Amino acid sequence: MIRALIIDDEPKNIRVLKNLVEQFCPQVKICGEAENAETAIRLIKELHPGLVFLDIEMPYGNAFDMLDKLMPVDFEIIFITAFDEYTLKAFKYSALDYLLKPVNIEELKEAVEKAEKRIQHKDTNQQLNNLLYNLKKNNTTLQKIALPFKESLLFVPVNNITRCEASSGYCNVFTSDGQKFLGTKTIKEYEEMLPPDVFFRIHNSHLINLTYVRKYLKGRGGLVEMEDGVMIEVASRRKEEFLARFGYR
Repeated sequence: MIRALIIDDEPKNIRVLKNLVEQFCPQVKICGEAENAETAIRLIKELHPGLVFLDIEMPYGNAFDMLDKLMPVDFEIIFITAFDEYTLKAFKYSALDYLLKPVNIEELKEAVEKAEKRIQHKDTNQQLNNLLYNLKKNNTTLQKIALPFKESLLFVPVNNITRCEASSGYCNVFTSDGQKFLGTKTIKEYEEMLPPDVFFRIHNSHLINLTYVRKYLKGRGGLVEMEDGVMIEVASRRKEEFLARFGYR
């Protein structure tokens, strides 16, 4: 049984989420509730929960201010948010779960199941550090992305990713040091996450970092040679836009 806390400044939201958890997540027991950061910190230290449902917006600050005071943490977190697109992208980069208000039952069940698995691997502090690092950046280009590595997550600088290749609903991610990771997201999801001024989808199955392009070979669509020598076909419908990225029309 996973002991859990709900932290939200709206009592109604706490009641709704508590009812949903009790109905649809039998592996979770709600052992405490808090409506502000001060109470939340005290309960976390007293009750030692395995999981915290954490609303981002809190009185006199936000959830990230509170987490800064608690780091390192020994519990899993599922964020509850109605936050902007940049913040949601930060969560995806960090492989942390969030639920959008109003909470969807299936998404809640899936997030709890994933948290249950993460409890076994204890990746939370690495993921939180990466999330807080990305959120503190002044620009909208996130800096590091979480990639699965053996029994852990590796946080890779975005500019070290050379290309992504679709693979049976997943995606192989290649880095400049020659490593290859099987990402758990689709190539479309990586395309949405990675900065569009640097990454370009040259084919349904290929997303490339333009800074690692070495040569273009002409043809109907043509071929791109990457810095590591890999040759990748350019879809004919993407050829014109691809060449325009390099000032060639």
